[in-house]
Amino acid sequence: MMKKLTDSLWNFLQTKVKPHFTKGGKFENLFYLYEAIETFLFLPPEVTHDKPGTHVRDGMNLKRLMIHVVFALIPAMLFGIWNIGHQHYIALGEYVGLSEGLMDKFLVGLKVFLPILIVVMAVGGTIEVLFSVIRKHPVTEGFLVTGPLIALIVPPTIPLWMVAVATAFAVTFGKEIFGGTGMNIVNTALLARAFLFFAYPAHMSGDQVWIYLGEAADRVVDGFSGATPLAVAAEGGYQALKTFSYQSYGFWDMFFGWIPGSIGETSTLAILLGAALLLHTGVADWRIMAGMLLGGIFTAFLFNMFPANEYMALPWYYHLVMGGFAFGLVFMATDPVTSASTFTGKWIYGFIIGVVALIIRVLNPAYPEGVMLAILLGNVTAPLIDHLVIKSYISRRERQVSAIVPSPKTQEPVKESSHA
Repeated sequence: MMKKLTDSLWNFLQTKVKPHFTKGGKFENLFYLYEAIETFLFLPPEVTHDKPGTHVRDGMNLKRLMIHVVFALIPAMLFGIWNIGHQHYIALGEYVGLSEGLMDKFLVGLKVFLPILIVVMAVGGTIEVLFSVIRKHPVTEGFLVTGPLIALIVPPTIPLWMVAVATAFAVTFGKEIFGGTGMNIVNTALLARAFLFFAYPAHMSGDQVWIYLGEAADRVVDGFSGATPLAVAAEGGYQALKTFSYQSYGFWDMFFGWIPGSIGETSTLAILLGAALLLHTGVADWRIMAGMLLGGIFTAFLFNMFPANEYMALPWYYHLVMGGFAFGLVFMATDPVTSASTFTGKWIYGFIIGVVALIIRVLNPAYPEGVMLAILLGNVTAPLIDHLVIKSYISRRERQVSAIVPSPKTQEPVKESSHA
């Protein structure tokens, strides 16, 4: 039954609708808009054996690549939705148990998250379609990932109009101006967050932006604080986390994720589930993850050896579950478009991000989170890293070859044989 319905829809599109969008049709300028809808509903009809030349035949294409990332985001997304409601009821002094009021919490979170996601997808998708129509090139699937990423790295209280402005800015100036998906030099989702942070800092930092209260703002319990673990640690270090008066900010609390923070960044466990899928499918490179992890651990150990303030004394493993470190490590730094391409370059790229993230986080009291800026810095230096790695490889190969085959300038002239 379903196959018959699908075939009927396909035949209708091909015979009745598509001719109006092909060359000579009255909507030919909107052909790529039609193609985007057709590709979204059905597999592309093109196959490699219809075209001349040699082709790599592989089951992976851009759509499948992107959908793997979307699936990997689902655990962090579902937990983030639940945690919005969980933090909401903690602020009101109700439903503080993990399972008590499970659906109530989820529905509160869905009420907050769904409008953010819809605005992001509508604004970003519209801009991508407009640029595709103007440039006359197919609509790519890149925003299927960028949209959810933007929605997951903002506070739950962010005004929707700010989300729309930031998305429009990031998609236009972070991707489309460079040629679209695959041509951008920085991560589009992180550019949206950076725009929000510097344009509207009051809505991206402080203790009041991480807890959705809605119409219950006047019923917050006495003594409640919406401070994130990063803010608490920046204020008083390790001891402040252990003695925080209202809510437990121990290691396991942060690992499981029932803490205030950006929607999708609180649960390291949920993020690791997504990492497992990305690594299993080969979508993300383990070298970048390992490099960033080692960079963060190395820098944290250095701070522990010379603790000039309480934040520098924080154990290294706390940094890995605080703020956006885990989310950035799994979903942002591993972006195949904006990261390094060479194997050695991936290690260097990841290590630099880990080091810079902790330096900004610990040494800048006004900005206790450094992952976003560290990854953006890594994005713009990735081409240089690859260039230096390739140059080093070529130089090493030249030395190896010259050691085996002497240069013509250094060869001794061949003496003529007396028997000639």
